[in-house]
Amino acid sequence: MSNKWESNAEIQRFREYLRIRTVQPNINYGECIEFLKKQARDLDLPIEIHHPYDETKPIAVITWHGTDPTLSSIVLNSHMDVVPVFENLWTHPPFGADIDEQGQIFARGTQDMKSVGMQYLGAIKVLKDKGIRLKRTFHVIYVPDEEIGGDNGMRLFVKTEAFRRLNVGFALDEGIATPDEVFSVFYAERSVWRVDFICHGTTGHGSLLLENTAGEKLRHIIDRMMDFRAEQQKILKNNPELSIGDVTTVNLTIISGGVQSNVVPPSLTALFDVRIAVDVDHDAFEAMLRNWCKEAGGDIDIQFVAKRPKVPPTKIDSSNPFWEAFHETLVDDLHLKIKPLVFPGRTDSCYIREVGVPAIGFSPLNNTPVLLHDNDEFVSADVYLTGISIYTKLIEKIGNL
Repeated sequence: MSNKWESNAEIQRFREYLRIRTVQPNINYGECIEFLKKQARDLDLPIEIHHPYDETKPIAVITWHGTDPTLSSIVLNSHMDVVPVFENLWTHPPFGADIDEQGQIFARGTQDMKSVGMQYLGAIKVLKDKGIRLKRTFHVIYVPDEEIGGDNGMRLFVKTEAFRRLNVGFALDEGIATPDEVFSVFYAERSVWRVDFICHGTTGHGSLLLENTAGEKLRHIIDRMMDFRAEQQKILKNNPELSIGDVTTVNLTIISGGVQSNVVPPSLTALFDVRIAVDVDHDAFEAMLRNWCKEAGGDIDIQFVAKRPKVPPTKIDSSNPFWEAFHETLVDDLHLKIKPLVFPGRTDSCYIREVGVPAIGFSPLNNTPVLLHDNDEFVSADVYLTGISIYTKLIEKIGNL
């Protein structure tokens, strides 16, 4: 390893965080919380631990108080957990935080999103070391279980009195690495629906041609859903200005049912993962699904495994001073290229926006292949440190609004 990186305190702090195995499922967050407490002590900042679900799902809040407590605060959010790994497919130990001669740091979480969680603290340290005080208070929040939906983490926390007391006016959360120089900036997310179609029908011997069977109904539903999917694919392919987050995605993920190979089953179920575009009317979309069930012959139950509400996008115009400051910092001050997008997946920003707080998803990791949830996930040390510099400018700008 190059001595250049061995002696860099920010890189070593990042690598220490990466080595903490907060890997799903069944995480013990204790070591991670102790690590964050140490970071707070080193920065001379207070830290609070909240348990909106139970003791196994802690939320850490490190606070840097501003000079004007009448102003709303700013949240810098990240999640502590990471997804599982297939260790035999990695060329470096996934929790070793190895760094090669090119300065590439390999570990699960380098992109998603332990990098961002440490870049926040690195930027605050730079500002504090310069003796800078900002008007607004910052709350650096570390949440559990984002990778499995955040149901017992941020979803509960935003509904607590502890969160209300933070008086949050704006939030930054994770984005995605980009393989070129342009940074992706996310101002909205599609609504996640997971829809079970449970088709009931005539049962009997497999040698007959019975009418109104569950299989016939299931075929009708699958045809309608896949036709709709094809329409969305066509819209996306025919308009180069659109990204995947601008259309509604539909994917058949689970088919279940049946009891024996020669028995026509009384029911069959198809589960679809649907991500509804931000401009789609939810009531009209659900009415369309129910109408397809009637077309198929009826006696089809719809059950929603997940049904996220329609949440307005964060404004990215002059009506949002935080966006204006964000844009001014990156584009005007730092001369960086950004591209506003609708996030293709789901992050904890959805819960933050749902309670009326504008939020932007941003990971300052450009010129980096997208490897979140992939093997050999890595980030360059230079890119990581540049991200700290970007956050330093950004935090100072929005902190003095």
